[in-house]
Amino acid sequence: MKHLVIFLLLFLASSPQLAVAQREKSKDEKLNVLFIISDDLTPTALSCYGNKVCQTPNIDSIAARGTLFTRAFCQGTYCGPSRASFLSGYYPHATGVLGYRSPRPKIGDRATWPQHFKNHGYHTARVSKIYHMGVPGGIEKGSHGADDPASWTERFNCKGPEWKAPGDGETLENNPNGKRPVVGGNTFVVVQADGDDLVHSDGKAAAKACQLIEQHKDKSFFIAVGFVRPHVPFVAPRKYYKPFLPYSKLELPEKIKGDWDDIPKPGINYKTSKNMKMDIRKQKKAIGGYYASVAYMDAQVGKVLDALKKSGVADKTIVIFTSDHGYHLGEHDFWAKVSLRDESAMVPLIISVPGKKPAVCKSLTELIDLYPTVSKLCGLKFPKRIQGQDISKMLDDPSHTVRKAAFSVAPMRRGFLLREDQWSYIQYNEDASGGIELFDMKKDPKQYTNLANKSEYAEVVKAFKKKMAAKLAEVRTNDLGIKYKKR
Repeated sequence: MKHLVIFLLLFLASSPQLAVAQREKSKDEKLNVLFIISDDLTPTALSCYGNKVCQTPNIDSIAARGTLFTRAFCQGTYCGPSRASFLSGYYPHATGVLGYRSPRPKIGDRATWPQHFKNHGYHTARVSKIYHMGVPGGIEKGSHGADDPASWTERFNCKGPEWKAPGDGETLENNPNGKRPVVGGNTFVVVQADGDDLVHSDGKAAAKACQLIEQHKDKSFFIAVGFVRPHVPFVAPRKYYKPFLPYSKLELPEKIKGDWDDIPKPGINYKTSKNMKMDIRKQKKAIGGYYASVAYMDAQVGKVLDALKKSGVADKTIVIFTSDHGYHLGEHDFWAKVSLRDESAMVPLIISVPGKKPAVCKSLTELIDLYPTVSKLCGLKFPKRIQGQDISKMLDDPSHTVRKAAFSVAPMRRGFLLREDQWSYIQYNEDASGGIELFDMKKDPKQYTNLANKSEYAEVVKAFKKKMAAKLAEVRTNDLGIKYKKR
């Protein structure tokens, strides 16, 4: 009897009909999505983007098997509008969500990106900051922030001590005499923290993500994991600081005399070495704290990737890594986000899809492209109203292009960016009355020389003003029926 059973099993396994059925099942099987987003992360802090000091082996491992995009741009250069944009599928000025709110009141019953997957049978889970959430305040409280409950099957917040973490801390911002205590808020603070990874929000987020992957590995899932580092305060366990000590060995970006002389007032960033009163020592320590925070975050990414591999579903899971916007680390004596220079508007973007070869893509892309692209990759039709572009062809052909310019906004500065292959054009106010910046990215990739007021570039500026007016009109052409007041 035993031999008969074995024979029958072997026969069935070799049956052509069964083989076809198995292939069809494999063909119809949905891909999972593991979406990982870091907070306030510049691409240049990652070793896969060329950083020689800050090593990020776990993020690098995603790039090693996926497509690394070298010119991906956010649609808003601070957290709220950026996240509301790529999650809703609308540009910030389409909805008027230019601050730290949920897009839900503006989009009504229209499906967000994760909700679209939820509506098609996916188990959608949020871990920590995906929609806007205050850091450090929201993390200290463990609150939902500007989250959208309709997007998720389940959601989890991960509390952490943030700037109150026991350890060696220093406030770098507005502390010229060293007497200011360690403080909270959106402040440059460095804390070499006592204890291990699980003391902090990102360690807890990684642990929860690992648990969710194991728990839901037998169903189709869309798991979004939000790491809050390297957002200030720069807090990480002590061991992550070791590679960057002493801080004095760290190098600052080149400083150019008169660098701000040709910049319109709105183009000078809201945080600078000057207005934060940070001397060279503090500037180098800020970079060290930022890098340590990145290294800590990268280690948490590694834990999640290990859990995915252990679960046995890595070969049917799309992995995406990105950030909500970039970050200045002293370039032009600017710090943090908000500006529309490349350091602030450009984001890391890596997409790894099972069965696709690794590549580097230099085509211009936008975060808002994720909604339609990942839907397409998972075999889901996406709503025609989506304002992003499907870039899935770039994963097979990295030379493929879908847009001639990337568009981003800095609502705090009433600024608008059109970033083309050769030119970076920035204007302040919709009529450009706040000033203009124009940079030749071929000759001046670090954006030191503003060409906007030079007579020989008058026609270039004139053409860009027309392009910007057309883009803003295009952005506002949507199905929301919102009349957004021009400013």
